[in-house]
Amino acid sequence: MRRTTATAPGAAPMSAAAGEVYPQSAPAVAPPEQQPAETAQRDQLRTEFPFELPRGYVDDSGTVHRDGVMRLSTARDELVPLRDVRVQENPAYLSVVLLGRVITRLGTLAMVHDGIVENMFASDLAFLQDFYRQINAEGHTRAAVRCPHCSEPFEVELGGSRLGES
Repeated sequence: MRRTTATAPGAAPMSAAAGEVYPQSAPAVAPPEQQPAETAQRDQLRTEFPFELPRGYVDDSGTVHRDGVMRLSTARDELVPLRDVRVQENPAYLSVVLLGRVITRLGTLAMVHDGIVENMFASDLAFLQDFYRQINAEGHTRAAVRCPHCSEPFEVELGGSRLGES
């Protein structure tokens, strides 16, 4: 293991152990104005995703709300519900509380919260759970493998089976 000492900007860093000089590397990514448009679009992080519920949430006045937006989940979104008494008493309630935190818009409702989610039809809840997994996994829960017998390649799912688990 080599240790390097701090150097002035633009100067070549020196190894503290052997006194060897190493050239500085160029920046890994060009500034956005020098990147091709295709690369710049790919590097932008998308944090909100539109969806349409299969049946729709029916509010107290009978209005059906189907179009919505879900944002990416944070670690806090997955940790805070674990302190909720309802989740501690019934772990299945985790998905309701979690979805109430990450759905940012649903139809013309002024606010979306876990009370809205718990009054949705079961098919809409299942849809939202699957949608949550899709947008938060981004392919990281699948792995390419090869059959040891026939050498045929295929993919396997590595993620957890319940919302909020991985």
